Amino acid sequence: MPTREELALVVRTAISDVLGTEVDEVHEQTSLLVDYGIDSLELMEIGARLERALALRIAVEDLTGARSVGHAIDLLEARTAGQS
Repeated sequence: MPTREELALVVRTAISDVLGTEVDEVHEQTSLLVDYGIDSLELMEIGARLERALALRIAVEDLTGARSVGHAIDLLEARTAGQS
């Protein structure tokens, strides 16, 4: 099971790759909707990258329900903990 820091790096990297920004610009407080105006296709691409990187099925509701990057990391941490 990855640590929270490892999960955070995977999430921040997936987001920065899809949005074309630097990993250092994506923080736990970042709201993808407010700060980046992310659309549903970008969100689905981020989800697909996270699924591949984490070998984990991620529900669309988990992605759309995350209020911030940190919240998304928390959701994924809980999901990966349930797999062990």
